[in-house]
Amino acid sequence: MNYLTKVKKVVIVGGGTAGWMAAASFAKLLGKSVAVILVESDEISTVGVGEATVPPLILLNRYLGINEQELLTFVKGTIKLGISFENWKNINDCYIHSFGHTGKDTWAASFQHFWLRGLDIGVDDPLGDYSLEYAAALHNKFAHMSNPPLTYAYHIDAGFYAKFLRRIAENAGALRIEGKVENVVLDDSGYIKNIRLASGTVVEGDFFIDCSGFRGLLIEEALHTGYEDWSHWLPCDSAIAVQTESVREPVPYTRAIAHHAGWQWQIPLQHRVGNGLVYCSQYMSDEDARTLLLEKIDGQLISEPRVIKFKTGQRLKHWNKNCVALGLASGFIEPLESTSIHLIQRGITRLIQMFPHDGIRACDMDEYNNQMKTEILTIRDFVIMHYHLTEREDSGFWRYCKNMPIPESLEHRIRLFRETGKLFVESPYKLFAESSWLQVMVGQGLVPERYHVVANEMTDAELKTFLSDIRSQVKHSVQKMPGHHDYLQYYCKATAWGDACE
Repeated sequence: MNYLTKVKKVVIVGGGTAGWMAAASFAKLLGKSVAVILVESDEISTVGVGEATVPPLILLNRYLGINEQELLTFVKGTIKLGISFENWKNINDCYIHSFGHTGKDTWAASFQHFWLRGLDIGVDDPLGDYSLEYAAALHNKFAHMSNPPLTYAYHIDAGFYAKFLRRIAENAGALRIEGKVENVVLDDSGYIKNIRLASGTVVEGDFFIDCSGFRGLLIEEALHTGYEDWSHWLPCDSAIAVQTESVREPVPYTRAIAHHAGWQWQIPLQHRVGNGLVYCSQYMSDEDARTLLLEKIDGQLISEPRVIKFKTGQRLKHWNKNCVALGLASGFIEPLESTSIHLIQRGITRLIQMFPHDGIRACDMDEYNNQMKTEILTIRDFVIMHYHLTEREDSGFWRYCKNMPIPESLEHRIRLFRETGKLFVESPYKLFAESSWLQVMVGQGLVPERYHVVANEMTDAELKTFLSDIRSQVKHSVQKMPGHHDYLQYYCKATAWGDACE
């Protein structure tokens, strides 16, 4: 059904990272065509633990005209080159899923085929030795380089990031209205007409963006969109988050440390560390989770531990009638691979590309929902793989994950790699390319049974030289880099606590 009312006013319900990312993007990029209003209540806190990002966020920041040094100084940020996965394959095993590329591909076969043949002839160097980002993370190094460039993301204070974006949004003309939504009014067609605040204020709009968090105030409570539950594949349903003082220099990677009923995150910023424990309530109580988290952290607490409950899955539609859901309102995979902020960004980008200025059309809605679903399902499979490809059988949680049925799409990808060494990620919306799948599969212990015949076209001596040259280039580049902490002090040293709030 088409709804051909011109969209002149966009109303965003909810602030936080999702709301202010949307407000800044729409005001900056479409502000001459539409009015942008953001409604949020100071009484409602945001989840605000999305402190680890992925590389595409850098592109959004550039579109918004953000200076990276200014941003990182304001949000007290550090550099992220990947994620260290500890105890996932088995207790005391560790690997890094790094950004960037691993080795050198040919058009006929990807790098892993040459690396696998190298193992057969005695070249047993770890896969990470062929990745610049992996090696830099391992040695706590970083620098902005042009040849070769490093692929990186950020660790940020999510609250400060929202404040930074608010400044951009309001400077571009976005209007913030303080208030708590009390009622959502629909018209005769079932589209949202306006929202009414507890103060009595009525906020009219032509198009609404739901950034109200897990509640889904517009997309679910008003429009009854429905939810697809993935908890049988991603059984963790709870997290406890807390912030601590820093006791050591920050490393350029996130730590994801598995425990008997889930995993723990550590995200180092310049001024503090973000900590959290993700767990399945079927195998661990909230009190036991709190106790375990407090046992596993360093430094004095600077916030009170708080429990966050969630259900993994997604809305049946991300765009329903004249409403698009972003962030937690649209669904939640889980925090493992830092995809939440990325999916906010992708939702915003797609909506701008398909913006219904002269009316809402079913074809736009269908295309938007299909693209979001395609990307999210691939990310979902990638995250499920971390749990399923494990050798751990030391607890009921890990036995369940190891033996659970998995989506057919993931089963095919695992089987293809196991039997042939081949990896294909053809989706145009892929966040995780072949190198990411390769690093996690190998890191979790999946070694292919064979490799592509094209790897045999090199002699043993040629292959050894080929592999040695890549390792040497990586090693030489990393040796030239300064330490991560030293580079931050030079490039974007954070201001004193609280200055960034001004």
